[in-house]
Amino acid sequence: MGKRRAGRELLRSLSKKQKKHLREFGEEHPFYDKLLLLLLVHLCFPFQSEDSDKSSAESDSETEVEQVSGYHKLLATLKTSPESESEEGEDESESEEAEETEAEMDSEGSQETGEAEGGEEDKNDVPEEEEDTAEQILSQQQADGTDTSCDPRHGVIEEFTDVKHESEFSLETNFMEEESGDCNADKRDSNPFKQHMDKELEDKEIEKMSTLPKTSSQSQWPRLGQLIFSSTLEKHKTLKADKEVDVKQLHLHKPLESTWPKVNKQFLSSADKPSDSPFTPLQRELFCVMNSYRDLFYPERNALTNGEEIRHVYCLHALNHVLKANAQVLSNNAKRRDRKPGTDTDDYRDQGLTRPKVLMIVPFRECALRIVHTFISLLEVNDKKKIDVSNKKRFKGEFGSDPEEKPPNLKRPEDYEAIFAGNIDDHFRIGVAILQKSMRLYAPFYSSDIIIASPLGIRTVIGAEGEKKRDFDFLSSIEILIIDQADIYLMQNWEHVLHLMKHINLLPLDSHGVDFSRVRMLNLNNWSKYYRQTLLFSALQDPQINSVFNKHCFNYVGQVAVRNVPLTGSISHVVVQLPHVFRRLEAESVTSVIDSRFQFFIDKVLPEYRDAIMSHTLIFVPSYFDYVRLRNYFKKEDLNFTHICEYTKKAAVCRARRFFLKGEKQFLLFTERFHFYKRYTIKGIRNLVFYELPTYSHFYSEICNMLKATDSGVDATWTCTVLYSKYDAQKLAAVVGIDRTAQMLQSKKNVHLFVTGEN
Repeated sequence: MGKRRAGRELLRSLSKKQKKHLREFGEEHPFYDKLLLLLLVHLCFPFQSEDSDKSSAESDSETEVEQVSGYHKLLATLKTSPESESEEGEDESESEEAEETEAEMDSEGSQETGEAEGGEEDKNDVPEEEEDTAEQILSQQQADGTDTSCDPRHGVIEEFTDVKHESEFSLETNFMEEESGDCNADKRDSNPFKQHMDKELEDKEIEKMSTLPKTSSQSQWPRLGQLIFSSTLEKHKTLKADKEVDVKQLHLHKPLESTWPKVNKQFLSSADKPSDSPFTPLQRELFCVMNSYRDLFYPERNALTNGEEIRHVYCLHALNHVLKANAQVLSNNAKRRDRKPGTDTDDYRDQGLTRPKVLMIVPFRECALRIVHTFISLLEVNDKKKIDVSNKKRFKGEFGSDPEEKPPNLKRPEDYEAIFAGNIDDHFRIGVAILQKSMRLYAPFYSSDIIIASPLGIRTVIGAEGEKKRDFDFLSSIEILIIDQADIYLMQNWEHVLHLMKHINLLPLDSHGVDFSRVRMLNLNNWSKYYRQTLLFSALQDPQINSVFNKHCFNYVGQVAVRNVPLTGSISHVVVQLPHVFRRLEAESVTSVIDSRFQFFIDKVLPEYRDAIMSHTLIFVPSYFDYVRLRNYFKKEDLNFTHICEYTKKAAVCRARRFFLKGEKQFLLFTERFHFYKRYTIKGIRNLVFYELPTYSHFYSEICNMLKATDSGVDATWTCTVLYSKYDAQKLAAVVGIDRTAQMLQSKKNVHLFVTGEN
């Protein structure tokens, strides 16, 4: 009671200015901090009474669980409060200004008001809590000892892992149940899992894969289209798409044969199953490649159309791999238990140096939630035989979403709604252990079979060189790497993906209690990366994504990449009459194109728009680094401009949109990442400049169609200028189509296109 009363009195004694500082910085200003003053007095006069010695000794002997005072717990509840727009009283005035601006700027009422004012609160914004709320939370936590270690509202103090079920899910101490698994799976010679993992490579083959270039061949499949097969080793048999699939011939683990048709039923239509196939045409061809254990790059994933189809089929493949691997270990446990003394132990090499076998990289918590639900559905044979899932309630609470959080008046494109559905927190990681009829969520990484994480979540564990607390040994024996929605990581931080690829399949620094007599020779030889299967799914083809697939995938079986060229570009979806001028810039190399584009822009493009007649010019900049460079140049030249990027505060966004609409600012610098996360309609555009072609091709038509939101009726003065180089071939083809791209790359002249409605 004393601590609660002290926290309550402390909060009530603070002035408005002190509370504001407390919310912003998580602590009182040093000038007002009474505890700090007491500490300074104690340091200056280091003497204590006997009573103080006794009290300190008693406090040290208290339970180790609660080492933080009520004062610090109170601060923890306020640490996630939103930052203010500026210092002192400007925050409130600017918020009011933002509301007035939005109401004045938008004539459409609640629809547009919801976009930039209070209609859409940022997901990271947390409303300010009142005094009574903070007091209630503090008193409740102190009263019942609530565990807030993983509650995002209180900051991540300590990551929760399930240590209670360690023995139940241990592979070393359990044995195969005859009725629950595929006991004889390891005896099937045609089992793709056995064929892939049991093949013993020779030193000369490893050297060949490390030095020689890959040979490639093409093939045309009915649904996937044009495939490029590449491999360094001798040419393998051409993989052909199966027209009809019998589940029993896929070598699925026993429970999956019966559960997969039921789980996948939602994606099947009468047209897709003339022969009662449990796969859609897309799933059938994808699983054909996956089950051959080749690397796969599929750049046509669409969150609206085939996203869930793809998620289900790679979940089936990952779960099938884990169940087979664990069944082999459990079966060998029984054999080792019953073996005669002196028997050779090399027959039981069935594990890696660490237990995690599958790593799934997804962008948001909602994706992890759907994956786990798919796993549970695939493991439950029927309604009567439910599997035991530990920590399921906690998982739903942390990875689920509250439907009331989303404002009701928002209108966004369908692809935006599909991508940002549910919980879109991008910092998470969770270990999943699967053993026969049970699933364990929040398993420690070294006791997990599957790790589901975001790039940021896995990066914070791996750490950086020089950091004391870092760990990447759990990545040493990953056998399947799944990177889903890779295009979104371009909008987050692609460096996290590259950092992961540099630390996967390295020899661990510690043994972590492994039985080396059970470790496969491929892991002991540090050849894990040559056996790892990588499945890469993206909504687009991008040089950075292609680079990961080409430079970080070493599968000895080979790689398969889908390479379909777009016949029509997104320019066909522009609905306004608009002349498009594509201006080609020359660059000597890929590394010099950044400087060449900047010089070309300030020398030849910007002078044409300096005239006051060319007002209301929006400059679309995909790269944040280019945006900063242009912003600094505009400030240096004292140009009349405003700017919006992904880091711009909400009130500043409202002011920039108002200034641009009324013509008070001639230029508006606008980043692609801001458009990706917000999709605001910018009004008042008369002139468009694409500093570089957008990463997402449909953004081109979306930005161009913003001109129809202008009510001034000056269609004849609308212009659109696009800068491109020969290194932008993929982006250019996605915008104008493959035929026009070939002509534009051959010709060094500027290309003029005029779009009249939907072409």
